[in-house]
Amino acid sequence: MKIETIGLDLAKSVFQVHGVGADGKTELVKRLHRKRMLPFVSKLPPCLIGVEACAAAHHWARTLIAMGHEVRLMPPSYVTGYVKRGKSDALDAEAICEAVQRPTMRFVPVKTVEQQGILMAHRTRSLLVRQRTMAANALPAHLAEFGLVANPGVANLMKLADTTFSKEDQLPDYARTALEILIRRLVELTEEIQALDQALPAWHAENEASKRLAAIPGVGVITATAIAATVTDPGQFRSGRQFAAWLGLTPQQHATGGKTRFGGISKQGDRYLRRLLVVGATAVMRHAKDKTTPIAAWIRELLEGKSFRLVSVALANKLARIAWVVLTRGETYRPYGVAA
Repeated sequence: MKIETIGLDLAKSVFQVHGVGADGKTELVKRLHRKRMLPFVSKLPPCLIGVEACAAAHHWARTLIAMGHEVRLMPPSYVTGYVKRGKSDALDAEAICEAVQRPTMRFVPVKTVEQQGILMAHRTRSLLVRQRTMAANALPAHLAEFGLVANPGVANLMKLADTTFSKEDQLPDYARTALEILIRRLVELTEEIQALDQALPAWHAENEASKRLAAIPGVGVITATAIAATVTDPGQFRSGRQFAAWLGLTPQQHATGGKTRFGGISKQGDRYLRRLLVVGATAVMRHAKDKTTPIAAWIRELLEGKSFRLVSVALANKLARIAWVVLTRGETYRPYGVAA
């Protein structure tokens, strides 16, 4: 019997394979070590291979596609419902094999090496920013223990630290050593973040989708490159609302007995993109009173009866929908719409 569909459960060292024929009957259940994976798959006729989208999934997808197979990546949360009772690699591979055949299943586009490289730069930058924030919060807290208080801002904090270290008797030796480490780490992190901030614009300048996205209010180079590298196929979303829902920017819906209730935003999508859009929306709102664009008027109207944070999330939802339109139609953002 020819194997038509395979469910592949990835791991670091040992992979599990579950294959079925055209009639849906199990034809293959195999456990493979990493070094035996490629030789085994290379001997199989072209077939559909389902894989859960994880850290190594895109690498394996590109490799298997090059061998002539059709590879579809699926969110792990969508595969969970097909897992039978218990937990094992074999059951996971069987569930993946079952899920990839469903006509309503949603799939994750395979990313290129270049796109993964850009996203790695983004994740690294996000990590460094968090570490810098931790150091910047720790430094004034420790200085305050000795009665030294700085005005808000990293520049004021560094100025206070320099003044403090210039006076030898102001801090005990152990405290001076600890604070020197914090200051040195703060400077190093700032330099490393600046290095990444200089690398991202280079890719942005060469990517047409990213340049179009950057024209949207609240979407700068950082957010534009992140969206362009993450959303490789905007056509997978039927509408801008579905794209916003994928980012976790739409309310949770509870519908039963003909009654529908909406709760807070789902927060079930890409956390990094969602945070960038909300931060960008917040920046737009702070200058809305000085703008005459339709989106600024929409913000002012909402702020009359809604809280600032609620409006910022609503605006992030709107920016996500605009971004979907820009990506799908290949057009440039027009703040005043189509001219009459």
